[in-house]
Amino acid sequence: MGHATQWSARLVVSKKPTLNFKEHMSFTFDTETNKREPEPRSKKASAKVRNALLCVASLVLVAALAAGTYLFTLAQTYNSNTEKIETAFPEDGTRPEKQTPVNGRSAMNILLMGSDSLGVSEIDAERGTPSDQRSDVMMLVHIPADRKNVYSVSLMRDLWVAIPGHGEAKLNAALALGGVPLVVQTVESIFNQRIDHVATVNFEGFKGLTEALGGVPVTSNVAFSVGTYSYAAGPNMLSGEKALAFVRERHAFADGDYQRVRNQQAFIKGVIAKTMNAETLSNPVTVSNLVNVFSPFVAVDKTLDAGAIGSLAVELKGVRPQDMSMFTLPTRGTGTSADGQSIVITDPNAIQKISAALAEDKLGDYIAANNFQNGN
Repeated sequence: MGHATQWSARLVVSKKPTLNFKEHMSFTFDTETNKREPEPRSKKASAKVRNALLCVASLVLVAALAAGTYLFTLAQTYNSNTEKIETAFPEDGTRPEKQTPVNGRSAMNILLMGSDSLGVSEIDAERGTPSDQRSDVMMLVHIPADRKNVYSVSLMRDLWVAIPGHGEAKLNAALALGGVPLVVQTVESIFNQRIDHVATVNFEGFKGLTEALGGVPVTSNVAFSVGTYSYAAGPNMLSGEKALAFVRERHAFADGDYQRVRNQQAFIKGVIAKTMNAETLSNPVTVSNLVNVFSPFVAVDKTLDAGAIGSLAVELKGVRPQDMSMFTLPTRGTGTSADGQSIVITDPNAIQKISAALAEDKLGDYIAANNFQNGN
C-alpha cells in the first residue's frame, strides 16, 4: 500500500447494573509506528500521585534533618554551658538503697538548690570543698514511677537537723561544711530516700530567663514592696530585676522565709506554665534563647546531661501544670538553738509520713490527704 493506513479500535463495555464505568476506553494506533496514543488517564494520575509522594517524602526528610540539627545544637549548648558537679554524691555505702523498678521504671528524686552567691566559693561548694556558701532554696522534686505527676517539697533553709559528721545545725550549713555531697547525704538521711540527680541554680539566671520568656506570671498571696518594686496580692507579671527581687525578698514579711518560699514556689510555677505553653514550645528561637541564657547559671551532676533531660522530657510528655504540686515540709515553727541561733523546728511526725509516702511512691496521696495541692 502506498500510504499509511490508520485504524481505530474502540472497546465498548455495555452498561449493566453490576458495573459502573463512566467512560469508554479508546485507543488509536498508527500501523507504521506501532505506537499507542494517548496515554491512559490512569497512568497519568499514577505519575502525578507518585511525584507528589516523592515531594512530600523529601519535605519530611528535610524537616527531620532540620529538627535533628536543632535538637543536637540545643543539647550541645546545654552540655557545654552547664557546669558539671564532679562529686555530687556521698560514698555509696552511706546512702539509702535504690528503689526497685516498677514495670521497668523507678520513681525519681531530684535535689534542686538555689543560691544568691557567686564566685570561687560557689565552685568549691559544688565540688565538696568546705566554703562560706549557703543554699537559700532547697527542694526535693519527686517524680513517680508512672510519670503522671511531679511533686516538690520545699525545705526551709534554717531547718534544724542532724548533719552527718557535724552534729545539729541549720540545713543550709551543710553546703558550707561539706559541699553538695554533704547536702545530699543530709537530705537523704532526713527522708531515708536516695537522691538520683542534683541541680543547683544561681538566682542571677532568673533575670535572663524571665526576659527570654517575655515575662513570667506569678500569683502572690500578699501585697508587698521591695525598693522601687511593688507586688499586688493576686496576679503579677514579672521580668528581669523585678523577678529577682520577688524570689529574694524575706524581710518584708512577718513570717520571713516562709513567705519567701511561697514566692519562690509561685515563681517556679509561673516559669513552668509559661515554658509549657504551646506558643513557647513551638517557637525554636524562644526555646534556644531559654537554653542559652539560663544554662550558664546551672550546675548539675555528671549524669544529668542533655540525653537524660531529653529522656525525662519524653517520659513526662503527658504532664501539665495542673499535674504538678508544690508544698513546704511542715514544721513546728521557729525557735532558738542552744547556741542562740534563730532556727526552724522540725516536725518528726510530718517527716515520718512523707518518708513513708516517698518509700511507697504515694506522695500524691499524702498531698491530697493534707490538701497541699496548692501549697501550705
